[in-house]
Amino acid sequence: MANDNTQALSDVGVSIWLDDLSRMLISSGDLQKLVDDKNVVGVTTNPTIFAGALSDGSAYNEQVAELAAAGTGVDDAVFEITTRDVHNACDVLRPVYDATAGQDGRVSIEVDPRLARDTDGTIAMAKQLWAKVGQPNAMIKIPATVEGLPAITAALAEGISVNVTLIFSLDRYRGVMNAFLTGLEQAKEAGKDLSTIRSVASFFVSRVDTEIDKRLDAIGTDEAKALKGKAGVANARLAYQAFEEVFSTPRWQTLADDGAHVQRPLWASTGVKDPAYSDTMYVVDLAVKETVDTMPPKTLDALADHGQVEGDQVTGNYADAAGVLDALEKLGVSYGDVVEVLETEGVQKFDASWDELLGSVKSELDKASR
Repeated sequence: MANDNTQALSDVGVSIWLDDLSRMLISSGDLQKLVDDKNVVGVTTNPTIFAGALSDGSAYNEQVAELAAAGTGVDDAVFEITTRDVHNACDVLRPVYDATAGQDGRVSIEVDPRLARDTDGTIAMAKQLWAKVGQPNAMIKIPATVEGLPAITAALAEGISVNVTLIFSLDRYRGVMNAFLTGLEQAKEAGKDLSTIRSVASFFVSRVDTEIDKRLDAIGTDEAKALKGKAGVANARLAYQAFEEVFSTPRWQTLADDGAHVQRPLWASTGVKDPAYSDTMYVVDLAVKETVDTMPPKTLDALADHGQVEGDQVTGNYADAAGVLDALEKLGVSYGDVVEVLETEGVQKFDASWDELLGSVKSELDKASR
């Protein structure tokens, strides 16, 4: 029996994806339980999640021992361990994929973030991950850096479903949607079945507030304090406005006529960083159809326990959202600088997470070799 609050969010047209994965979550049946009880219809992963899973319990011991015995290097071991988890999670979510004609039931795996500024390297690894996971309901995560945009196009042109990650700015988001459309146009020219290609665009939310709130605190006026906690939601709402504009153009309609599906906005970084804010703020305030909300377990639990979903909170609020960003500029908070800082920090955080994962795997391989 589905939870009333998660069901209410699903009824608005939001797909709930879990921002967490471990071998234990799969083997214990807990992932299936979340599908059954809390409307979870997808999974996203990242290196930090995998690093945490590796250090928790013995679920990976057998595979790690096999890899150590074979003399597998750390990078190759990471590839083997993570792709196995994603492959198996795809099996769990395959009924959802089938029931939604491929829209949901998706499991995302990230390209090595050290390639964030390397277009060709990203394309090559996206192909490797797609082939290794070998499941139609996988998605390959590619960051929306300048160098990532042509890689997104190239992967989609190959028929690979893509989760575009690390989007902060509205301009960059428009670039992402253009890369998506170009990729589908190339796939069409190559004779690919457009109906099999899916994509989401992951717009980060809470990190925007964290950075802007810090700047507002430094300003310190009542006017500045009144704007705290408003920028993340405003930015995402304006992203949805851009989504509506792009996916109502003749360019898009031509692709839709050939079976293409829209690239849905995905709200990422939805865990609240400031305890002064409602722990379901980034879920409830961004409820709108044709979106995905990927939630860490804590946020999903909060939604299930006390989230008050009140329908579409986005499409009627574009003017207010624009007003928030305008007010921030008038106070001297530069939107352009904020999003540039966030992207740079985001790439650095992804790199640090990858280093953490490599360290965890090396430690486990060393233990198994003793």
